[in-house]
Formats: sequence, C-alpha cells, structure tokens
Amino acid sequence: MTSGRGGNGRTSRVTQWELRGDQRRPLPELIEEKLRELIDNGVLPAGERLPNEPELARRMGVARSSVRTALQRLEVLGVVEVRRGRGWFVRRKPADYLTGDFIEWISERRFGLSEAIEVRMALEGMAASLAAARATPGEIDDIAKLSKDHLAAFADVDELLRTDETFHDAILRASHNDLLVAAYHMLIPDLTEIRRQRFTSRGVPARSGTEHDNVVNFLKRGDSAGARAAMVTHLLGPYHEIQAADDHDGTEQPVHLTTFVGIEDEPEWQQR
Repeated sequence: MTSGRGGNGRTSRVTQWELRGDQRRPLPELIEEKLRELIDNGVLPAGERLPNEPELARRMGVARSSVRTALQRLEVLGVVEVRRGRGWFVRRKPADYLTGDFIEWISERRFGLSEAIEVRMALEGMAASLAAARATPGEIDDIAKLSKDHLAAFADVDELLRTDETFHDAILRASHNDLLVAAYHMLIPDLTEIRRQRFTSRGVPARSGTEHDNVVNFLKRGDSAGARAAMVTHLLGPYHEIQAADDHDGTEQPVHLTTFVGIEDEPEWQQR
C-alpha cells in the first residue's frame, strides 16, 4: 500500500487523488467532492488546467464517464469551465448564473426519469433550433465529425456514451445560450447510467448514429424547425421506454408524445 505521506510530510501525489467518503454514494458525487477539495486546498488553483478526463479517471480509479459527469456538475456550479480544444480549467471567478436557492433545490431533488427526459427534450429541441440559426460553419463541421465518431464507436459502450455526450454537448454550446447549457448540465448527470444501458441494446447504437446524422443535416441547412423536430424525434425512443418503466405516484395522467408527421408540425401530448 502506498504511504499517505511523502518524505517531506506532505500528502503524497497518489493519495491526494484517492476518493474517500461513503462508498454507497454515486461515484460522480464523490469525484465532484474530491475535485472541489483539491481546488479549495489550492492543489488546483484558479486558472489551472485540469488533467484530461482519461488521466483523471486513471488517478481516481474510476470510469471516464463518471469523471465527465462530475465535471459537468462542477461546470454548472461555476467551479470549472471547458475551453473548446483545450480541456477543463478551474474558473478564475464564479459563474453568475444558476446560483443560490435554485441550485440547492434542484441538486437535492430526485426527479423521475420520465420527467428528466421531458425537460431534456425541451432543452435540446430549443438548442438544436438555435444552433441551426447561430452556429458557425466551424461548429457545424465539428458537430458533423462528432456524429461520425459516434457511429464509428459501434461496439464499444463506453465510447458510445462518450461520443453521444460530446455530440449533444456540442449542439448545446452551438446554441450560444449559456443559461441553456447550464440548465442542461444540471439535468444530464442523472441520465448517464440509463444512456449507457440503452447502448447495450441491439439496434440502438446504429439507430442513434443515423438520428444524429439526421440532426446534422438540418443544422447544415440552417433549418431551425427541422433541427428541432429531428432532435425531439431522436429522444422519443428513450422517453417512451423510460416512461413505461418509471414510477408514478398516481397523481399525474400518463401521456405520450406523438411523432412528427411533417417537419413543420408540432409534437402533440396525448393521454393514453
């Protein structure tokens, strides 16, 4: 076992990255707590570039997907920020959005998965629509490449999850609406495991890749209505699956979202 102290009496480099606490808690929460500890202690000072996700996963002995979820949570809280093409950095000053009582409230609540997907459809549908109008040619090219990376990850569940998250995240950022991005990142960690499980189902990876490409096609054409429709349609599969299995307290009427008949059509919520 590696000693927790070096020759100079300081905590060793290996030990300082070890996760501690209640091992029954979700890993992303433990990782988030450890990173905040390292930031508060000055090990990772303001403006510092964090080790990349694979390296963080190696140091903490966890999966890369858990590291990414923790970083997304810290981004929402304004503790870290991602810089395209450069990686994750400790913020020099706190973010000025999604602070205070709202963060505490949403962090402590445990929402049903179908509720989370309903909000995800609203956020990502809007993000795709805005991205079609606002994204730069370079951002569209990046999103298209990420779609191809996702399709190429066909047999690797971890890589499927990573490329899926990266693709959706790129569209959120291409919306150029920081509040939309922050709200999405507050929501999405609770959906990570169910997304991973879906990629183990036959036919899901190929269908996901095809639907990603469909979104990209509308983005390239600058078609906001089409991009929104394609994104919401892409999320209908997991939504219907989750809603069927989700626990309800009996107070709400089960509903389902219709598929789109045409690109200009609005989805309709109907009682079952």
